[in-house]
Amino acid sequence: MTAPLDAPGSDLGPGILIAERPGIPIVGRSLGQIAWMRLKRDKVALAGGLVVILLILVAIFAPLIVKVLGQDPTQFNSDMIDPATLVPKGGTGIGPDHLFGVEPVNGRDIFSRVVYGARISLLIAFLATVLSVVIGTLLGVTAGYFGGIVDSIISKTMDVFLAFPILVFAIALAGVIPDTAFGLSGDTLRVSLLIFIIGFFNWPYIGRIIRGQTLSLREREFVDAARSLGARGPYIIFREMLPNLVAPILIYATLLIPTNVLFEAALSFLGVGVRPPTPTWGGMLSDAVRFYTVPHFMFFPGMAIFITVLAFNLFGDGLRDALDPKAR
Repeated sequence: MTAPLDAPGSDLGPGILIAERPGIPIVGRSLGQIAWMRLKRDKVALAGGLVVILLILVAIFAPLIVKVLGQDPTQFNSDMIDPATLVPKGGTGIGPDHLFGVEPVNGRDIFSRVVYGARISLLIAFLATVLSVVIGTLLGVTAGYFGGIVDSIISKTMDVFLAFPILVFAIALAGVIPDTAFGLSGDTLRVSLLIFIIGFFNWPYIGRIIRGQTLSLREREFVDAARSLGARGPYIIFREMLPNLVAPILIYATLLIPTNVLFEAALSFLGVGVRPPTPTWGGMLSDAVRFYTVPHFMFFPGMAIFITVLAFNLFGDGLRDALDPKAR
């Protein structure tokens, strides 16, 4: 004998179940809540997100961490260096006062320099990503929505930027800029220059993605409805399209940050990044190349880059699956 339709627990079909207590309203979920539920099921992505948060906290509170666990990253500890071989006494110098050991020749604390290096590397990567995302999103959505000659000009500009040898240009530009320019000097000038180079020349990648998404969105019913009500282009772009592009923008941004971390490390490794004695991960690797017999000198900044890139990539993949489950 089958149960009546209004009986508690009756099944009306696949995935449909009458509430056990009638009269309780069904609570809807927003797209953000649904995405968070999917993301919570991805333990690997959550682990990557936790590592990302930890890295950000380390960069923000670097002075406090170094004050408690390390030393001044520019302080020389000549007493830790063997004068005959110029390498740390005992091979690494690792101990309670130097958690990661000390550098050869000058004896600077590696732990403190890795922690402070996170500030420079992540700052450049984040701000360069923001610059790329802003430029690429605005030009991509403009090209996709208006089409025609506007799309042609922007698309050809993207092709030119994509064909441009950015690494060669970065080396040339960073090498010829003097120590004082544009009202800036020192580390502020070098950081600003790297942010501009990395961010400005990477925007076509996200621009192409946003342009393709916009070409699809402009044919949707809600855009036609907005046009029929008299809405103009800027209103449709900023109020109708951009909210629907948040997911691909966030996904690409999380995947672009580790790329920018690697690019900044490469420039510092080649000697055209932030200048010594300011610590950066790439600069530390560049210094460590000369001391291949002291592996800990290269290991710790290398692992910092590896963990950062891996964490952002894992979190970005999980975020993509959560915001766009059809892409799985």
